[in-house]
Amino acid sequence: MSFYGLLLFIHIFSAILGMGPGLVMAVIVNKASNMTELRHAFVIRNQLHIYTMVGGTLLLVTGIWMGFLNPYLFAQGWYWLSLSLFLIALAFGPLVLSPKSKPIKDLLRTHRGEIIPESYYSLAGKLFFYEHITNIIFLIIIALMILKPF
Repeated sequence: MSFYGLLLFIHIFSAILGMGPGLVMAVIVNKASNMTELRHAFVIRNQLHIYTMVGGTLLLVTGIWMGFLNPYLFAQGWYWLSLSLFLIALAFGPLVLSPKSKPIKDLLRTHRGEIIPESYYSLAGKLFFYEHITNIIFLIIIALMILKPF
């Protein structure tokens, strides 16, 4: 296997490692029916987030590295669009998702009782809306990587 082939393998593996868990993170917490289950679901969700961060970092590094090894990629529209979309999705983390998740984390820490408060559903709906946008961006990136349309 060539070095480029190894990078491509790591790149594809990283996509599975990073994007797979990211696509199901909202589903995991949606199944909770009480505060104990919801808190546990968010613990699982936070553990899965580690995989998305490692996978995402490896995706970015290997993708750019492959570009330097094969400079023709820098002349491909699909490559630049994929990279741009990836950076936008990456920026969603600290700029949008983290601020939207902070009130939920506060609620999980301070709420007493087993009934999930109505305020959680409003907060979670806003967070998950942006997570779904992020997931759609990642699915578009995957399609661009496979099809290389331009």
